[in-house]
Amino acid sequence: MKAFFSEEQLLHEPQQFMRLGRLCAPTDLPARAETLRAMLQSRGISVENPPDFGRAPLEGVHSNEYLDYLEHAYTRWQALRGSGLEPGMEVLPNLSPYYNGRVEHAARGPCPSTSIVAETGYYLSDLSCPIGPHTWRSALRSTHNAVAAADWVLQNDGLAYALCRPSGHHAHRDRAGGFCYLNSSATAAHRLSQTWDRVAVLDVDAHHGDGTQNIFYQRSDVMTLSLHADPTAYYPFYTGYAHERGYGSGHGYNLNFPLAHGADNAVFLEALDNALIALRDYRPQALVLALGFDTYKDDPISVLRLDLDAYRHIGERINSLGLPTVVVQEGGYQVDSIGRALDAFMQGMAAVPA
Repeated sequence: MKAFFSEEQLLHEPQQFMRLGRLCAPTDLPARAETLRAMLQSRGISVENPPDFGRAPLEGVHSNEYLDYLEHAYTRWQALRGSGLEPGMEVLPNLSPYYNGRVEHAARGPCPSTSIVAETGYYLSDLSCPIGPHTWRSALRSTHNAVAAADWVLQNDGLAYALCRPSGHHAHRDRAGGFCYLNSSATAAHRLSQTWDRVAVLDVDAHHGDGTQNIFYQRSDVMTLSLHADPTAYYPFYTGYAHERGYGSGHGYNLNFPLAHGADNAVFLEALDNALIALRDYRPQALVLALGFDTYKDDPISVLRLDLDAYRHIGERINSLGLPTVVVQEGGYQVDSIGRALDAFMQGMAAVPA
């Protein structure tokens, strides 16, 4: 098994995010990545620094206007100091332009205004994605792990793990959300789809992979499946429902499995088994697993109740598929537990001894 991680991912240090009307201390801390890397190293798994691929691999999943915004937003924001902005303040939106959240319509065009204030409201969908001085570089290098892992799988089959942080599955084609700026899972899937005709993305994070769904909603060459807490009263709220099946040529290639809040191992694994039936029917040639540990019962923002043993069972089921697999790390904010969760998953995948 190969694993990839860049030290530059640790540079992103958000100072705040909004939750229930209150600015809170951040939960997407650099310590998340450090804990996961330490677990890999303790198991003798070498963690390689990915090549710098630049922006090119992202252009298949994100608009150029959005990438331009993310790359330059912080510098442009600091130029607003004459408006009373304190030096070093993070970029956050104060506008909410109308967007109905539905994914079957044609993609939005670029922001009609060139104001950095307007673009921030247009390209940042919520207050959980502050942009600091190193956010662009950290997010870019996070996606490079996914590209490197995909390239390794293309050349060797087998299993590769991308230790991505910041996470990515809430990043749409042209907007950030839910701690996510660039969609690493989608980038890996798109990379694989340049060689293989059928690729599947299976998302087992606690939250619906709305960005990934948005990116592939009209494509049949990438099937997207997501297991997640019922979004009726949980982020991302507007998508993740069972009736969302894809649009146009992508109809039937998007499946959601919303779970009742409080769902435990048995409920989650039953839903996973059902998802895997559909996945096998699709007959993908490769798999991207968007792996989140915010399903853990003690995670500070989870409403599901999985214990550590669940991740071993998830690993066993993914391993049984026998597919070339890129594992992309998504959420998981209980720093004291995510290393053990990854270890349990790797045991199930037979990547490390039990």
